[in-house]
Amino acid sequence: MTVDPNSTPHHASHGGEDYHFCSAGCQAKFVADPQAYLGDRGPEPVASLGAIWTCPMHPQIRRDGPGTCPICGMALEPEEPSLDDAPNPELVDFTRRLWVSGVLTLPLLAVSMGAEMLGIHLVDPMLSPWIQLLLTAPIVLWGGLPFFERGWMSLRTHHYNMFTLIAIGVGAAFLYSLVATIAPGLLPPSFREHGAMVPVYYEAAGVVVTLVLLGQVLELRARAATGRAIRALLNLSPKTAHRLDGDGVEREIQLADIVVGDRLRVRPGEAIPVDGVVTEGRSAVDESMLTGEPAPVVKEVAASVTGGTVNGTGSLVIEARAIGSDTVLARIVKMVGQAQRSRAPIQAVADRISGWFVPLVVLIAVAAFVIWNLVGPEPRFGHALLNAIAVLIIACPCALGLATPMSIMVGTGRGAHAGVLVKNAEALQALDKVDTLVIDKTGTLTEGKPRLIAVEPGEGFSKDDLLSAAAAVESRSEHPLAHAIVTAAETAGLDLSPVEDFESQTGLGISGRVAGRAIVVGNAAQMRRVGVDSGSLDAAAERHRSDGAGVMLVAIDGRLAGLLAVADPLKQSARDAIARLRENGLRIVMLTGDSRGTAEAIARQIGGIDEVHADLKPEDKARIVGELKAKGAIVAMAGDGINDAPALAAADVGVAMGTGTDVAIESAGMTLTKGDLAAMVRARRLARATMANIRQNLFFSFLFNGIGVPVAAGVLYPVAGILMSPMFAGAAMALSSFTVVLNALRLNTVKL
Repeated sequence: MTVDPNSTPHHASHGGEDYHFCSAGCQAKFVADPQAYLGDRGPEPVASLGAIWTCPMHPQIRRDGPGTCPICGMALEPEEPSLDDAPNPELVDFTRRLWVSGVLTLPLLAVSMGAEMLGIHLVDPMLSPWIQLLLTAPIVLWGGLPFFERGWMSLRTHHYNMFTLIAIGVGAAFLYSLVATIAPGLLPPSFREHGAMVPVYYEAAGVVVTLVLLGQVLELRARAATGRAIRALLNLSPKTAHRLDGDGVEREIQLADIVVGDRLRVRPGEAIPVDGVVTEGRSAVDESMLTGEPAPVVKEVAASVTGGTVNGTGSLVIEARAIGSDTVLARIVKMVGQAQRSRAPIQAVADRISGWFVPLVVLIAVAAFVIWNLVGPEPRFGHALLNAIAVLIIACPCALGLATPMSIMVGTGRGAHAGVLVKNAEALQALDKVDTLVIDKTGTLTEGKPRLIAVEPGEGFSKDDLLSAAAAVESRSEHPLAHAIVTAAETAGLDLSPVEDFESQTGLGISGRVAGRAIVVGNAAQMRRVGVDSGSLDAAAERHRSDGAGVMLVAIDGRLAGLLAVADPLKQSARDAIARLRENGLRIVMLTGDSRGTAEAIARQIGGIDEVHADLKPEDKARIVGELKAKGAIVAMAGDGINDAPALAAADVGVAMGTGTDVAIESAGMTLTKGDLAAMVRARRLARATMANIRQNLFFSFLFNGIGVPVAAGVLYPVAGILMSPMFAGAAMALSSFTVVLNALRLNTVKL
């Protein structure tokens, strides 16, 4: 269709170009998703398909492209997360092989089992082996080719796995049946049924391959679900943004075209494209996908915003501060990907068992074959062969190997959406066993930003007069408490006059002249130094100090003008979080470099703190963590500052506040994205749920093999006359791995 740009009323701009449409409907569809019609989806917002491929069970295996793991035979997966939600090449290939094998398996079963179980001969008995060979050969030689390739690789590398057993079992059944069909005279007369034909077991080989293919397809599909957590994070970022040029004109650009310093407009309901700072507007932003907290956060001028969070009903203009791989979202995606490929210590148990599992199963299969061939009922060889094959097929080291990594992959992805970023699986396992939580005060229990909480003027002075005079002098000071006073004065709209003769008295306070008046700010000793009696405010000052506030007395022209109280307020969730952590059985220890009085005041306000250590240096915090561990405690340390880094590294598991320093985050094994201890409760629940899931998977794997292998060997035959067909063994083996993966996926539904 041809559209005249001059006559149509339907236009839209994208990427700096104008587009014209025949109708409003076409225009709306284009605006909703321009890339779908332009044929260029552009660069992915945060991460792209990596060049390195690795094994989910053995992350030490790294290749430049897709392939199979030389240790376990599983398909390699891209190391870097991607927005591409298409199935991996192995899933496409195995699905094709499954359909072809399934179509051939149905007539194979009809021909073989119909005659054997129902006495219905659909083909001439003499032709039946040849018909079964024609049906089975494509199944085994083409459909099962990947299993033989991986089985051969396992033998060459001495890394035995499930494909070793499948290749031996299926290969034995097929080769024996092939000899029985083409050259039956090579086999002893005792192999013949009723002295006539040599029995064949094509259906065992063909059906087992089809069932294993089915299990592999189901498992691959389920494993693909573990990547949805990362793709969901990647999808948080929009594909385009609205940049404001120097002349104020708004233009739509690709995310990759944003540079630091760009001014971007974020419309109501849109996702924020990159990390930045609000320069215009006011709105509530939904940060739940990154922090796990449902309540929107109000963002005003100078507030920081994170790419991927969703703007509310207001319009914002932000200045880009971090783009591409430097954004919070990109770092989160990278951390989740690394955690999913990490190995928990409990995995070592499965690794040790897997090392001798396959050789043991082969020995059991050989023993079953020999015993059945010697003392079993007729036809002895047939029973011996089928039982040996059943043992090989039902044993599934793959389920054992999948037990831990699948749970770790799902658990870490689930944590990312709850504001809990797990750096490695070891941290997750350690947090499950933690009995002591050591927490820093400033920035962890408190906001880390002192605020003016009280202005109490003396006789003859107003609050505004007191605050403006003190703030004017404090504006020349670098002390954090001074910044709180100045900020409070500016927020109140007070004018700060210039300061003359500014001086700082170490350990006492500061002084200066403002609008011709002598202003002195400091402690009681400072007041005594200048001859001012502060006794009338002693009671008020002591009250604020007992609540953990810092008190500054102010004198104007030699008279006591009042006091200012500054405190680092508690985080709103601190009390509830500590109470819930204690309900989880944790002992709480607070460490701080602040004074003893302030520390104990904060502990009283929060409640539930078992120990308080104050006046600490960074090395003191690490020393106390070490002492607790020496006494047998399993310690988690939560902190946010550079001074917390040694203690975070010394603890059994370090938990960094996401609002803290990069050094603290790098030293920790876990990060709480919002910097809120409420997320620590979620982290504890996540650790317990994940480790419980791993134990369930390991128990199931051990139980399955502990029962399945002896039954397949025929131990129940003398008692109950029960034998297991290789076909049922194949179905059970396939379902065991699939069940382990499904159980791991249950972690996506855990309430944190």
